[in-house]
Amino acid sequence: MMRRGLDGGSFKPLTEDSIHRIHQTAMRVIGEVGFEVNSETALELFEGAGAWVDREKRLVRLTQKRAMELIDMAPSEVRLFGQDEKHDIILGGRRVYTGTGGTALYIYHPDTGQKRLASLDDLKRIARLVDRLDNIHLFMLPTYPSELPIERVDVNRFFAALDNTTKHVMGGVYTLDGVKQVIRMAEIIAGSGDGLRQRPFISMITCSISPLKMDGQYGDLVVTIAKSGIPLVCPAEPLCGATSPVTLAGNLVIQTVDSLMGVMLAQIINPETPVIFGSVATNTDLRDLKYLAGSAEMGLLNAAGAQMAQFYKLPFYATGGMTDSKVLDAQSGYESAFTSLLCALAGANLTHDAAGLMEFALTACYEKYVIDNEILGMVMRAVEGIEVNDDTLAFDLIKQAGPGGNFVTARHTRRFMRSEHYQPSLSDRDSREEWEARGGKTTWERAAQRVKEIMDNHNWSLSPAIRQRVLSEIAGLAD
Repeated sequence: MMRRGLDGGSFKPLTEDSIHRIHQTAMRVIGEVGFEVNSETALELFEGAGAWVDREKRLVRLTQKRAMELIDMAPSEVRLFGQDEKHDIILGGRRVYTGTGGTALYIYHPDTGQKRLASLDDLKRIARLVDRLDNIHLFMLPTYPSELPIERVDVNRFFAALDNTTKHVMGGVYTLDGVKQVIRMAEIIAGSGDGLRQRPFISMITCSISPLKMDGQYGDLVVTIAKSGIPLVCPAEPLCGATSPVTLAGNLVIQTVDSLMGVMLAQIINPETPVIFGSVATNTDLRDLKYLAGSAEMGLLNAAGAQMAQFYKLPFYATGGMTDSKVLDAQSGYESAFTSLLCALAGANLTHDAAGLMEFALTACYEKYVIDNEILGMVMRAVEGIEVNDDTLAFDLIKQAGPGGNFVTARHTRRFMRSEHYQPSLSDRDSREEWEARGGKTTWERAAQRVKEIMDNHNWSLSPAIRQRVLSEIAGLAD
């Protein structure tokens, strides 16, 4: 049973008072401290929208009133479409979905314990794999093709995904020309520009630089994407004790301001642009200022970020599901499960990085996608909670069975047994004797078997006519 789009929100790390205090502090930062904007176009747009601008320092400040006017222009829901409509999702409120993510440089092989540089072929294979993993609802481009020059990366990454999965494709982008090529390619696949905007099956990510800085190139990318009408994600990645205060509350202030910079700019460019407030916030290992991907604090920060998004009535892109482990061990499992669970229970709309990543998000692993799909199935079951009504309370059945009775053969049991209880596709629940008779395989070995089954049986791709047109009209594609 596929579970998706369920309402979270039962976990609330922030009180209502805390939410308002973080909001007021964020507004004070926007109004009294300001943020640096290094895109000339973006700087002019902020100035034209009524912001105070210091041209020499490239500093922008807005009143709370003006900032909130811009934030309120953004839609409270963003629809992300798949090429197959069964994969359509609506981000907003407390609805919960999960996706892949990252820009991993390496692929880990648990059978050898070694890793290697990722290639474009890996991205294609991961897209095929994720296409068949039901608890992963969206495909965010997870690896960087090491063999390609940067000017060919954007269009090749998106094409590799669109040609191998029917789920929505989200991805970070690197060049203005790459963004334009990707949008043109998607318009060909959609049949027209209007067709793409009516059912956007791609979305793009542009990051600010914490603390309080908008890079020149990424500012220009925000302008280009917002003008196109393609859904835009504006995440920030403040690190406790490094690029934000060491306290979680201080980090949340920086994360809020940094993400709202992109949200506000997008609305200045194109009011009602579908934009997603986002967080990649976490803490650092203060021994060497290393980024941490599997900490409890990362889960707390992103769960609290979901509450801030709900306060602003913005869809939210959270980060969870990663691990700092270098192998598929217990640490890999408990870190991935913990952060994904906190985000989902808080009602984070899209938890990205929720599958496949390890080693501080530097490395992806085929088998981990399958393992994380199992974890996410359990996470979504937890989000669903316990339904209490006359039918589930089952008083009449209890009365009928009476003391010492059983419920094994009851129609009620048959009716609810699959929907009420999560049915694992990977976990082993056999006796030791049965497990040994089936080969005594470890979790990653069973996952490897599942990877092979999917790869051997996945044969979806774009239609030959559309595929040929894309290859002939878009420069730089590697078939």
